[in-house]
Amino acid sequence: MTTRAVPTKRPQGPPLDEARPPATRPATRLGSGRRFLRAAAIAATVPYLTLKTAWLAGSHIGIPDGSVLLEPGSAFFTALNGLSLVMDSSVVLLVLVLTRPWGMRVPSWLLVLPVFIATGLLTPIVLGFPGQLLLRAMGLGPDEAARAVEAPFLEPWVFNLVYPGFIIQAMALAGLFVPYARERWGRRWQGVLGARLPSPTGVVAGAAAAVAAVVAATHLYWAFGGTAGHDPAQIAQYSSDTAVVSAVHAICALTAAAGALMLAKGGDRRAWWPLAVAWTGSAATSCWGMWMMVAVAGGDPGPGEETTAATYLIYAGQMIIGLLAVTVMARFLATRRAA
Repeated sequence: MTTRAVPTKRPQGPPLDEARPPATRPATRLGSGRRFLRAAAIAATVPYLTLKTAWLAGSHIGIPDGSVLLEPGSAFFTALNGLSLVMDSSVVLLVLVLTRPWGMRVPSWLLVLPVFIATGLLTPIVLGFPGQLLLRAMGLGPDEAARAVEAPFLEPWVFNLVYPGFIIQAMALAGLFVPYARERWGRRWQGVLGARLPSPTGVVAGAAAAVAAVVAATHLYWAFGGTAGHDPAQIAQYSSDTAVVSAVHAICALTAAAGALMLAKGGDRRAWWPLAVAWTGSAATSCWGMWMMVAVAGGDPGPGEETTAATYLIYAGQMIIGLLAVTVMARFLATRRAA
């Protein structure tokens, strides 16, 4: 005669690991892939940090004669150099947060904000710099006339040295952040989108789409050589490089709006990819809009180089798109948390 074990009643509540706060959950063992990404991200900061440190120390390496960076009293650009040095240095700390056990104890907002800024500033470079190189390889790069009127700023080799490092940082941070986010907040974006978000989230998403349509249309107009809204210096400096930059900003604006609309509408789509679209687009649009607004507002342009009102409006529009899309994302994540 066989005996059967008497089934015991399972305690109610989430599994033990889910019931623990993030700080007490057992840390996932770091695989060789994530170790490689961590090392690559840290190594990729070295060229940029080296140049910035040299410039702050008074060196003129990579800065041609006549550059605006060498003008007397350019304290604003010195401040920007210091800020960008701190920002790129924070990549090292961010990588450690994403790969060390104590990183799970970092408050969410203290981690999400720098990741959002990094996403925003690096995404246009990831899209734009290879596009510029491709056009140059096809013989469609800036012609002699465009290069002749371009104001001296930095030697070309500086961009060729620094931008690949930015691209490596972007790819490594993405590869480290996704598994970290899955472990810490995975339940927020698993499954399908579900029901339509409560009002007025749809109105907010619609407003983001409307502003994005105007901003993207303007950027595409400039990308294809349109001159309205540009001053003579901007018109003279038009080239394939500036066209790619404008096209990338148009793509980012439309991406932010598309992500916001999908999140607000809901449905049977897997939740992770509309959230990723909204995150990437809103970060790139808002962060670059803010960065360029600060750069042109704080600079000291010379005659014929004044930033036009249209340019200011487009930068402001990019920030508005990002803010609206972030509002939709926050509403989406709040409803998932409540559920």
